[in-house]
Formats: sequence, C-alpha cells, structure tokens
Amino acid sequence: MPGVTVYGYLTVPVLRRFGLDWLERGSMSVRFQQPIYEGEEVVAVWNGNLTSVCRQDGPDATVCATGKVVRLDTEPPSVSRYPEEALPAERPPASSVSLAPGRILGTVRASLSLPDQAFLAMQDEALPVYQDGILHPAALLSLSNEVLIQNVKLGPWIHVASELRHFHIARNGDQLAARARVEDRFERKGHQFVVLDILVVARGDRIIQHVRHTAIYEPRPGVAPTDAA
Repeated sequence: MPGVTVYGYLTVPVLRRFGLDWLERGSMSVRFQQPIYEGEEVVAVWNGNLTSVCRQDGPDATVCATGKVVRLDTEPPSVSRYPEEALPAERPPASSVSLAPGRILGTVRASLSLPDQAFLAMQDEALPVYQDGILHPAALLSLSNEVLIQNVKLGPWIHVASELRHFHIARNGDQLAARARVEDRFERKGHQFVVLDILVVARGDRIIQHVRHTAIYEPRPGVAPTDAA
C-alpha cells in the first residue's frame, strides 16, 4: 500500500480531533515502519499527540506508521527561496548526480480533485471537513511523490517519511505547484536515500504546504518496495 494512502489513514483521527485548524496551521512528522498490503485490516488510533496506523494480526496489532502532530506557531518559508524550474525533457536515472544536494528540481503542477474521493472511499470515512470541496491531505502529499517521479527515472522505491507543515487549505480544483530542491542524499545499510525540500503553492504565491520528503530511491537488493513509479 503506498505511503500516501497510509498517511490518509493517519489523518483520520487528527481531523476528527482538530478539524480545519490542523489543515490551516498544523503539522505532522510521519514515519512508515512496516509495509501494509492490500486486503490487510488496519485501524487508525489517537494517543496524546501521536496518531498511528496498526495492522491487525489476530488478537495483536502491529504499528505500521506513526504521525506526531503539533500546532504550528512558525511563519511559512519564503516563496522566493523556491524558484520554479522546468521539468526535464527526458528524465535522468536516479543517481548521486541527478539527486545531488542543492539541485533545483522541476516544478510539478497539478489541479487535484478526484483522488481525494478515492482516498475517502478506501477509508470508508466521510468526515464533515471534506464537505466544502476541501482537498484531502493525502491527495496533497501525492504531489511530493510526483516531484520525485517526474524528475528522475525510478525503479522500485520506498516512501520512508514526511515532515509536513500546513499553512492554508487547498480546495478541489486549485492550481497547485510543487517547487523543490534536493536537501540531502545519503547511503544507509545499503539503501540509497534522498531528502527533498518541497513547497506547495497555489496561484503562484499562496503557500499551502511545506514538506520534507524522504525516500529510498534505490533499495538494497532483496528489499520489497512499498511505492512504485
């Protein structure tokens, strides 16, 4: 199951508790610990400032993803620090060169409306917060995946973590742009990691979301991916 779908489950108890306030000035630090496969039974739970998605393994439950939630009191980053860049005419293979730290990535543009309904259907969750054309946060996070997918050629890859900050609500049909740069790239236990610094804006300068997006773009041999290009 893709990380953005699991993230959609993580947001359910958060939105039940905080509603629109979290989508306007909230944040979540998300970590994906265990893969979830289609057909497995999962439950999202709230405990303090932590939301978790657990897989039901008989009488026990395995924590597969967690999200630490806080209310923001920080100012958004400056749009001028995130220049627009054209997407590559031909994507280079993901590598230490194409994903070198500091590299400005091509801007991904989208007008999202349908994916949020799919996320709601998968979760069997019709929260009142979505009845006013508000874009589902999991659909919004999918833009960060698209930044990676549309800038480099990927084989099997894994969405590891995302640190998200919300500054304005996005609505169905908004013209969104994800501006991004490579923040870091490193190797750990045979995996090749990349960290992307992404700013999602609407209508040019209205900041919707800031994301620090971490992925394994080249898993070590023998490791099953949880996302695919």
